[in-house]
Amino acid sequence: EATASALLLRAGLALLAWPVYLLSFLGIWEPFCRKVFFPFFLEKISGAHDKKSKKYKQELFRNLPDFRGPSGELRLLEIGTGSGANFQFYPAGCKVTCTDINPNFQEGLSRNMKKNQHLHYEQFLVAAGEDLRQVPSGSVDAVVCTLVLCSVQSVSSTLREVLRVLRPGGAFYFLEHVAAEHSSWTYFWQQVCYPTWKLVFAGCCLTRELWKNLEEAKFSELKIQHISV
Repeated sequence: EATASALLLRAGLALLAWPVYLLSFLGIWEPFCRKVFFPFFLEKISGAHDKKSKKYKQELFRNLPDFRGPSGELRLLEIGTGSGANFQFYPAGCKVTCTDINPNFQEGLSRNMKKNQHLHYEQFLVAAGEDLRQVPSGSVDAVVCTLVLCSVQSVSSTLREVLRVLRPGGAFYFLEHVAAEHSSWTYFWQQVCYPTWKLVFAGCCLTRELWKNLEEAKFSELKIQHISV
């Protein structure tokens, strides 16, 4: 629960962001955010974030080739592909199905597809992580989800879909931002920023304890590492 001082600062932040709250009330902000602001914002910060997270992603995806199917092909589904920042880490010949609830990342996506012609791009589906009905059960070897579980409507439903589309023995790769240690200043500021951040950045929740959802999901094996980027 947020403390009184966090609530006071939260109100101050909301006051500073009142134009966004007004646009949201009028029904203007969300379509503008999805179509213009959020893709633009992600494009601007992705360069800096990619540099900081590159070594972690290289390590995370290092064993992707181990999950090739019996045919020798690696069929990969990415939830929340965005502009395709992860393509560079996928092995050559990998067959990629891209999904995103927001279809407005075409510019960055096209650029990253051209840069990463070592991959086979199977299809792009406009779909939420909680509803991947267009993807047959047990049809992919690996599912990737990075910086997406913070903004899905239901984490548990999304993880159920991950388990459904994976073949037996397949793997789920994730890299997510989560709530900080509750006694830390970082968590205090996450509490302060939470409502305004969620509104401005397309439903992104700062305080989710996603490791708990992952532990509750029925994966046969789970490897979680907490890092600070």
